[in-house]
Amino acid sequence: MKKFLLFLLLPLCLFVAQSPAAPLPDGCEQAIVGAADGWNSSHVVLSLLEKRGGQWQMVKGPFSGRLGEAGLVWGLGRHPLPKGATVKREGDDRSPAGVFDVGGIWATQSDLKFNRRIPFVKVGPSDLWVSDVKSPLYNRHVRLDHPARTSWELNEQMKLNDHAHSIKLLICHNTENVQGCPIPGRGSSIFFHIWRGAGKYPTAGCTTMSEENLRAVLAWLDPKKKPVYILMPRDEYMRYRSAWGLP
Repeated sequence: MKKFLLFLLLPLCLFVAQSPAAPLPDGCEQAIVGAADGWNSSHVVLSLLEKRGGQWQMVKGPFSGRLGEAGLVWGLGRHPLPKGATVKREGDDRSPAGVFDVGGIWATQSDLKFNRRIPFVKVGPSDLWVSDVKSPLYNRHVRLDHPARTSWELNEQMKLNDHAHSIKLLICHNTENVQGCPIPGRGSSIFFHIWRGAGKYPTAGCTTMSEENLRAVLAWLDPKKKPVYILMPRDEYMRYRSAWGLP
């Protein structure tokens, strides 16, 4: 029998989602906004926006990032799903689109500057992120009471010797704060992390950027300002901007 210690001391996301009819949480004053050219684009332009004096202002950006190799598809976050929408599934190589809470930090690096109210996990050999759709622990962080050793554990182990994954910030797609329980097969392990080859390569669904920009994002985030990630094709963003109260 496998023994697990579920890491429940820190929440996955910084706050609990409200009704999907209001995608932005009350008091939201920070937003990472990603705009892609279309649903099949793996390139994204990112900006950091902050609400000051009741007005949204760009505080950093625009700067480049990469998305899933196959582009985007609607994810499970704070937003209502459009009627007839195609929704993300495990292994589709698409980044989830919509409005998402921003979660904690998982990293093998320790020289990071960030608000200490943000949950932080120093990743080691006992840390897993479960992508097995048959597991009741799907899309959850698990800390074993021993280093990963079985084939299943090693397959689910968080990356230890991969610089691109040495700093990870959770994007709360299909997480417990959204559904109450992740839906198996609807996508797991969605993070911001460092891009490969200076942006030459797409991802399997995460959003990547330069290490310099990712570190700047971490230093800027303030849980009190209820940050969100808004990712959509430009046309979709403009379509929902007014109705959803987006920046």
